[in-house]
Amino acid sequence: MNKPWAVVKHVPFEGPALVGTLLAERGIRYTEYPMYRASELPAVHDVGGVVVMGGPMGALDDVTHPQLPRERNFIKESVDAGLPMLGICLGAQLLAASFGSGIRRGPTPENGAGTVTVSDDGTRDPVFGSAGAEVPVVHWHGDTFDLPDGAVRLASSHLYENQAFAIGRRAYGLQFHVELTRAQLPVMQAHMPPDTAPSGEHMADVEAAGRIIIGSFLDLAES
Repeated sequence: MNKPWAVVKHVPFEGPALVGTLLAERGIRYTEYPMYRASELPAVHDVGGVVVMGGPMGALDDVTHPQLPRERNFIKESVDAGLPMLGICLGAQLLAASFGSGIRRGPTPENGAGTVTVSDDGTRDPVFGSAGAEVPVVHWHGDTFDLPDGAVRLASSHLYENQAFAIGRRAYGLQFHVELTRAQLPVMQAHMPPDTAPSGEHMADVEAAGRIIIGSFLDLAES
């Protein structure tokens, strides 16, 4: 029997969205771990893959969010064990931090509809290689990070150089969101800074890109 994936959540309104949809379409079970309820994390050998979602806290805000060291350890152990791992927004920052990278405030908050530019390495990557040169995304972050040693930069934006990266063969960090769809528009309108939520038309483009990127990641995970 295939082991269920672990989806680590930091706030109730940031769930797996399109990731969950695509996992279900492939018959892959997953369990959500709500860290805002002091959830315990599973043993690495009991899960088939890991998805770490976003949240408003910083990746190193250990004093106010004491579960974060456990999360970083769990992420590091999962990647070291060769599990497929996808970190989104805060999840990408936690992935970087778990491999020793510094986390800091970005030059300015980046919020709303936008794009990222795929790097030369990204065009050859099994997950990003089919995404196109410019990927429509939702930006919703104010922190940035250094690339971990040995990581490969896959995408950048004008303001944030490290928008996507890979560590090893099956661990990916995405600073941006492509897991959000038009169905999540009410959440974005309620929680993003005023007048930054994207349009429904942009979200259709984001979902199309997300199906390519997340689908390619799941292809890699199952290979």
